[in-house]
Amino acid sequence: MATPIGNLGDITERALTLLRGVDLIVCEDTRVTAKLLARYAIAARTLPYHEHNAERMRPELLRRLAEGQSIALVSDAGTPLVSDPGYKLVRAAIEAGHAVTALPGASASLTALLLSGLPPDRFFFAGFLPPRSGERRRELETMAAIPSSLIFYESANRLGESLADMAAVLGDRPAAVARELTKLHEEVRRGTLAALAAHYAQAGPPKGEIVVVAGPPLEEAASISAADLDATLRQALARMSLKDAVAAVAATTGRPRREVYARALALAGTDPAA
Repeated sequence: MATPIGNLGDITERALTLLRGVDLIVCEDTRVTAKLLARYAIAARTLPYHEHNAERMRPELLRRLAEGQSIALVSDAGTPLVSDPGYKLVRAAIEAGHAVTALPGASASLTALLLSGLPPDRFFFAGFLPPRSGERRRELETMAAIPSSLIFYESANRLGESLADMAAVLGDRPAAVARELTKLHEEVRRGTLAALAAHYAQAGPPKGEIVVVAGPPLEEAASISAADLDATLRQALARMSLKDAVAAVAATTGRPRREVYARALALAGTDPAA
């Protein structure tokens, strides 16, 4: 069941009716959910269910379902199962033959996509990227050719570095950084990935929950021919190191870094000028 992502008014009447009627509310953090319940004068029993206790709690919750109890699963904010361990509980409940339904509502990823100004007709939700740059870049390479807008969750402390990695691997696409969605200080900053990376490198980590939306691959990335790519790489290799040439050409053309790197290696091995 979806809960508000910031503004406590963003909850449906159906959700409030359900919260008042279930035997148990299972939530990420009982203290966070308590604020929502207090706002609407709902007295209900709550139990925590999160990544640290999920393996231990799942059998207990399945037992309660088998006894006929009704359970509502909520996250701290937004739609559960999106970047939390709730899907394992839902899968186990389905496999056990219990009735499962979903109550739609607030979602940070969709709200950010709509506010970004980027194409919303096709999108890929990637959740949180790895915390280390090397692993993050490798994962980004697997998404570079996806012909859709990309949606990421990110922590404030890693935002600048993540945006820089996105610019290097995905190309300098248009993007948006959304934070504090639905709250008093909601902000959506739009620009290219490189420009946004430079801004947060200078300004420092922002406050609040953060969603990054990157636009689809640049049109020139799809239209540039193999011959043009090689010619651009030769020019870059003539004046800079292989590593720097790959980064520059990938950012300029929007082609996946892995592809550009493979072509650079081939050219450096066969082209005397390189």
